[in-house]
Amino acid sequence: MTSRPIALTEAAAQCCVPIATDDMTTHEAATTASLFKTLGDPHRVRIVNLLATVREAVCVCDLTDLLGLSQPTVSHHMRKLVDAGLLTREQRGVWAFYSLRRDAIQRLGEVLRFDLEELEEGER
Repeated sequence: MTSRPIALTEAAAQCCVPIATDDMTTHEAATTASLFKTLGDPHRVRIVNLLATVREAVCVCDLTDLLGLSQPTVSHHMRKLVDAGLLTREQRGVWAFYSLRRDAIQRLGEVLRFDLEELEEGER
């Protein structure tokens, strides 16, 4: 995410609390929104969570029982996650193995990151 301070207009500076944060570009916002949209399905959230707990690539067959879903359904969700850029797919013979793209997960985390101490002080 690009760090650039938000400029306040003169009118905003007179009546509003200054926003002390970094803004993201329109392209960055669209890309990040696409990632969140893909995670709008609970099965995909579970898949990402499961892949985050293992350190190696997994096959669809490893996930079907855990998720209680059929192989074609898990494959569909994996394809959506790959297309969104959240997973990588590696072909090993007849099997496809999937792993998290750490850079995409980091991007999501950066959007959600904020200082809890500052938030709590503001509520007092």
